[in-house]
Amino acid sequence: MATLTVWKFHDADGAERVREKVMALQKQELITIHDAAVVTWPADKKKPKTKQLFSTTGAGAAGGAFWGLLFGLIFFVPFFGMAFGAAMGALGGSMRDFGIDDDFIAGVREKVTQGTSALFLLSSDAVVDRVKDALAGEDMELITTNLSAENEEALAELFAQD
Repeated sequence: MATLTVWKFHDADGAERVREKVMALQKQELITIHDAAVVTWPADKKKPKTKQLFSTTGAGAAGGAFWGLLFGLIFFVPFFGMAFGAAMGALGGSMRDFGIDDDFIAGVREKVTQGTSALFLLSSDAVVDRVKDALAGEDMELITTNLSAENEEALAELFAQD
């Protein structure tokens, strides 16, 4: 079963720093990263920048659609009009089908703000003690939502459609 985790950092560079550590852990086979994205939100900017870890072509395109929808729900709704908000609300309802609920979205929106960063991971098979040791000393907060295998498969099918 894959786990969607959001790691919030109290500075704009923390997510990128830890992304490098997590990728090194994957090379050591201590965690499997299915997809990932980094959000950086410098203190002087009105909205965050997002970057998908893997390619947005081919198999990565489905992941790009997932991250785009999730980030739209989390970060951009307050900046658009009511019609856009209603459409995003409908899409948000469909995300619940995949284990991502309104509480998760609201919690991330509340915590990832100007001057912070976040690392979003879709991962599995973590050797928890080793991962924890490797990330010791990082100033971060972990928010997590588990996706069942069924929800993960349904999500992949949804975004694989043309």
